[in-house]
Amino acid sequence: MNEENDKQQQNDRTELEPDFAVKKNKLKKKVKVKTKKKPKKNSIHIGIGSIILIIFCIFLLVTATFLQLNITHIVIPSKLFQGLPCNVEDYLYTMKYIPQIPVVLFVASLLGRKFGLISIIIYILMGLFMLPVFALGGGWRYIFEYGFGYILAYIPAAYAVTTVLKKGYTFKNILKSVCLGVLIIHFIGIIYMMCLAMLKHSGWSFVGSWIAAQSSLKIIYDIIFSFFAVFVTKYLRVILWFYL
Repeated sequence: MNEENDKQQQNDRTELEPDFAVKKNKLKKKVKVKTKKKPKKNSIHIGIGSIILIIFCIFLLVTATFLQLNITHIVIPSKLFQGLPCNVEDYLYTMKYIPQIPVVLFVASLLGRKFGLISIIIYILMGLFMLPVFALGGGWRYIFEYGFGYILAYIPAAYAVTTVLKKGYTFKNILKSVCLGVLIIHFIGIIYMMCLAMLKHSGWSFVGSWIAAQSSLKIIYDIIFSFFAVFVTKYLRVILWFYL
């Protein structure tokens, strides 16, 4: 039992291995003499530390779903072009922002591909078959909601983000992974919504208003907040690697 626990703990540390540890292990492998390796079995082993992290990240995903931030920024009022008088409030616009996409990318970049995907898939299955953890509730009928495409897109987005970050948590890779992940989520979300709109005969005016509300200015905020979220995981992974 002790040997199995030690092996599992080592697997957890490998999944969260930071950049400097990866380079160190590569140097060690170059020095070692090549030996015959036994074929690896395709199985997923999850230790206690990883289970705790997965549960914590699922909790973050659920919390982010119902967390709403009011972001106020400056805009150019339409009254200005109509020659109408404008006051200070006309130049300010408050947007209700739900930071779930940054949290999704945070979870993927913190846990890595295997554990990150497990957390996201469990969250989606919980919403479809167990608990109302989605913004408008839950249940298998949620697949007919216009916004379900965004949720479904968390899986390929997490895969893409972890693939890029596998090369290292550099500034360039973080920015690239964030932009790629955010665009994948919004692209799949829009395509899914348009397909449902066609089936329900909602009309193109509905499609345009939906895109304006869900995927216009929100993409910029998703990229900004996601970048800082993923950047933080660069240092959190080092801490987790030492303690696991």
